[in-house]
Amino acid sequence: MTTTRRTQQQRRDQAESALLHAAAELVVEQGVRALTLVRVSERAGYSRGLVTHHFGSKQALLERLAHATQAGFVPGLDGLPPGFDRLLRLIDGYLGALGRVGVWNRAFLLLWAEAATAPELAPIFHERDEAFRAELSEDVAAGLADGTIRPDVVPGEAAIAIVGQLRGIGLQRLLDHEAVDTERLRHAVTGQWRRALARDR
Repeated sequence: MTTTRRTQQQRRDQAESALLHAAAELVVEQGVRALTLVRVSERAGYSRGLVTHHFGSKQALLERLAHATQAGFVPGLDGLPPGFDRLLRLIDGYLGALGRVGVWNRAFLLLWAEAATAPELAPIFHERDEAFRAELSEDVAAGLADGTIRPDVVPGEAAIAIVGQLRGIGLQRLLDHEAVDTERLRHAVTGQWRRALARDR
């Protein structure tokens, strides 16, 4: 029986994935202030030298972790053109993802919340939120252009309100998951935004 040897890139990707997962677990269990390269290496079962080789510093690790935990938060949107439909799917999918909160989702929301008081996180999440708002604004602008969204809606303002609502629900879910029924909320909130933004026909 022959075994296929992993390429150097496959080994690198596997190690990075394990290190990021270990970092996410530490954030969930102990908070970002307890996150160190030594603890990440111990949790993942790798040497500290490998962690340093992959990320170089705690700051670089945090930046990579923020991107990794947010990537794919809402599946199924790739390939959809900007517009009202994609906006509503994103809102619905985001709340659906909160109902399946695991290590990655919890780590992202905790990092985002700590960014308000952690100087090392503030610029990372400023960029992350800016990108999220830009994506939402693009959807609203496309809906304005094709006439599916009311002409008086301001894309940037709508994006701020949507991000605030989604993140707020996410934090409530973390604090009291039994009280926040995201399966019911996803339909109610998506319907709320559909009614608030849709142009009367």
